[in-house]
Amino acid sequence: MLQLQVTNSPFNEEQIELLNRLLPSLTDSQRIWLGGDLAALSLQESTAGSAASVAALPAAALGAGAVPAAVQPVVSREVTVLFGSQTGNCQRLASGLSRKLEEQGFQVTTMAMNSFKPNVLKKTENLLLLVSTHGEGEPPDNARSFHEFLNSKRAPQLGHLRYSVLALGDTSYEFFCQTGKDFDQKLEELGGQRLSPRVDCDLDYDEQVAEWTGQVLSALSGSQNAQGVAGQDVPAAGQAEPTQSAYSRNNPFHAEVLENLNLNGRGSDRETRHLELSLAGSDLTFEPGDALGVYPENHPRLVEEIIAAMGWNPDEAVQLNKKGEEGPLKEALLRHYEITVLTKPLLEQAAGLSSSAALQGLLGPDRQQDLKAYIQGRDLLDLIRDFAPWEVPARSFVPILRKLPARLYSIASSYKANPDEVHFTVRAVRYQSHGRERYGVCSVHCAERVQPGDTLPVYIQNNPNFKLPANPAVPVIMIGPGTGVAPFRSFLEEREEQGADGKTWLFYGDRHFVTDFLYQTDWQRMLKDGVLNKLDVAFSRDTEEKVYVQHRILEHSRELYTWLQEGAHIYVCGDEKHMAHDVQSALITVLQEEGGLSPEAAAAYLDSLQQEQRYQRDVY
Repeated sequence: MLQLQVTNSPFNEEQIELLNRLLPSLTDSQRIWLGGDLAALSLQESTAGSAASVAALPAAALGAGAVPAAVQPVVSREVTVLFGSQTGNCQRLASGLSRKLEEQGFQVTTMAMNSFKPNVLKKTENLLLLVSTHGEGEPPDNARSFHEFLNSKRAPQLGHLRYSVLALGDTSYEFFCQTGKDFDQKLEELGGQRLSPRVDCDLDYDEQVAEWTGQVLSALSGSQNAQGVAGQDVPAAGQAEPTQSAYSRNNPFHAEVLENLNLNGRGSDRETRHLELSLAGSDLTFEPGDALGVYPENHPRLVEEIIAAMGWNPDEAVQLNKKGEEGPLKEALLRHYEITVLTKPLLEQAAGLSSSAALQGLLGPDRQQDLKAYIQGRDLLDLIRDFAPWEVPARSFVPILRKLPARLYSIASSYKANPDEVHFTVRAVRYQSHGRERYGVCSVHCAERVQPGDTLPVYIQNNPNFKLPANPAVPVIMIGPGTGVAPFRSFLEEREEQGADGKTWLFYGDRHFVTDFLYQTDWQRMLKDGVLNKLDVAFSRDTEEKVYVQHRILEHSRELYTWLQEGAHIYVCGDEKHMAHDVQSALITVLQEEGGLSPEAAAAYLDSLQQEQRYQRDVY
């Protein structure tokens, strides 16, 4: 055990005794931290002539790898962690990362990007960004203002900044992790120095997050001996977050199906299922605005056709996951691997297992547009048939496939109103593409092959960015056409349980009033009971001129503006590509016409509502 001696020491006996009691109890990281702090103190006080006694603390007392305090470089212990998150993943990961940093002795500031004051960037020395990519390469809502600032003329030079970026995305999208790439490139252009390289994560991101976390901790500590280097002893950030349940994304609960109902009337060209699941025994709970993650099964017919096309044995043992567990090939393709989506990384790996010159050519640098066109709307069976023959065993081919991801659905019930249950809404997706009928994996699984009494593997995805106001007296405006209305059933059930007296207004739209009015009886009862104060609907195919929810918003612009002046919160849920943009344009028009604002001022007003969490969107 390390012991300091009085001989030739600048410390008196009492100080030696105290140090000898403290030092053996310190971890390596605590000794490193102490060395850095003493070095900083030494430099600060050197002009006053007090550095000599501080620097006299032996390097051995600080642990292996520490250098004498007089020459130890000063490393900032302040770290800013910013997240941009649409569904809550990056926010959860940022919280986990911050806890790891605090355990290492860092002073951490963690916040959403839209809560960060850009002028503080000039004083920030260590910056960690965790951000997802939304839509077609766009930043999530709470990252948009920071993204715009960095790309504006107001962005400062950042030669003093050390930074690293963790990007979340989906390789099935063309602009994979684009927002993270944007931030990484722009910070470098402004003079920032990378603490560690950017990591781009696909849907199955735990291992990559752990590795990035280890690299960041090592770089910030300035020591290769920092705890958790290269991912050792570092759980995926956010995975260790305290929870009341043992069930999670990596350990789903098998929930029994209680109800599976078709919400559309006879004659509708749509099929929308309402499912009710039992959470009894899971200890899972949720709040309105959260989502349910559902692990589906691939269509058995597609699995059989793939196995037949490759000439494989369905009972052959193959790898089921990264843990090395094995099981029958049919089981692997049915429940463990994605087979309905093609990505560029998949085709690149498949080319390594193929002798097809056509496949090699499609991946050529001058064929980017051809590759993009080919991937769109095709699946694994197309790849196999189009570039046959294949002479590769299943054990070699299956590992190149991506893990079958869960599908997220807005929860359509209040836990307070329905204890130990969770309800969700899913519209069956069926379409023709490239001469074959295609299926939405989870939606058709739920519509055709899930019956009451069956089970579904599920978990709760918390979404802190889509929440009711804390004050139940605050007015609420909800805009959710089609299945986008699901979370508002949860909102209103919750407000009913609370006895909330705040006004509520729902805008709902679909195709036909008679066959497509989802949850019609629920809304009618809530109107009668005063839980819902206003309901405006738009059925686009019932009139000669198509009418959508944005048209209803404009028709009621004066009253909607009055509600906003009274402090109302606005919520939008549903299609991001068209509906959400049209609704945003309508809201800007309302602010212009009723508030007398310019287009720029109206957009800024909406941005301020978003920053105040009075304008929240759950769009996809």
